[in-house]
Amino acid sequence: MPKSQDPFGALRADCANCHALCCRVPAFSASADFAIDKPAGRACPNLLADHRCGIHDQLRPKGFTGCTVYDCFGAGQKVTRVAPEAAQTVFPVMRDLHELLWYLTEAREIAPPLRKDVARAIAETQALTDASVTVLRALDVHAHRHKVNALLLKASEVARAGTRGKDHRGADLMGAKFRRADLRGASLRGAYLIGADLREADLRGADVIGADLRGADLRGADLTGALFLIQSQVDSARGDATTKLPPALNRPRHW
Repeated sequence: MPKSQDPFGALRADCANCHALCCRVPAFSASADFAIDKPAGRACPNLLADHRCGIHDQLRPKGFTGCTVYDCFGAGQKVTRVAPEAAQTVFPVMRDLHELLWYLTEAREIAPPLRKDVARAIAETQALTDASVTVLRALDVHAHRHKVNALLLKASEVARAGTRGKDHRGADLMGAKFRRADLRGASLRGAYLIGADLREADLRGADVIGADLRGADLRGADLTGALFLIQSQVDSARGDATTKLPPALNRPRHW
C-alpha cells in the first residue's frame, strides 16, 4: 500500500528515525521472551552505537523473541524528534496513545454511524500526543484508555451486528482446540489464546483486541476483516503462506 494511501501512516514504527528507545527505555526479565535481565533506562547490550541491533537477524534463535513482537506504533520516532531528553518517562505514555490512535483509525472505518464520535476521540488523543512533556508526564493514561475503550467496544458491536458470534471475552482459551472453527463475528477481546489450535479457523469479523495469541497456530486461518488485530499479535503467533491477513498487516518473516 502506498504511504500516501496508508491510513495508519505515522503510527507505523520507523526505526531508522528512532534512537532505539524500545532497546533503552523498557525493562525486561530473563524469560521465554528475553534471554537476559535488563533494567529500565539501560541500553540492551546488543545495541550498537548507531542505534541498530547487533543481533537483529538472530533475535529469535538467541532468545529475544519479545523484541521481535514489540511495536511502538510510531511513538519511538516521535519522541526521538520532539522530546529525546525525556524519553524515559514520555515514551511509554506516547506509545500507549499511539496504540489507541491505531485502534481509533480502524474504528473510523468499520463503524460509519460512530464516525463523529471517533473523530472527536482521534482529535483528543492526537492533541495529547502533541502536548508538552509536563502534560504527558502527568497524564492519566489509564483513564483515557478506559474512555476510548468504551467507544471501541461500541464500534465492535456496530461492525459485528450482522454476524455476531459467541462471546469469549476475557476467556481462558489457552491450548483450546478451534481447528476449522467458525468464529466469525465472535468476541475474543482480551481472551487468552496462548498455544491455541486455530488452524483453518474462520475469524472474519472477530473482535480480537487485546487477545493473547502467543504461540497460537494460525496456519490456514482466515483473519481477513478481523477487528483490531495488530501486527504484534500476528508476530507472536504461528502461521504460513495460507494464513489470510488484513491488508494493513505484514506476513511475519518467521512464518
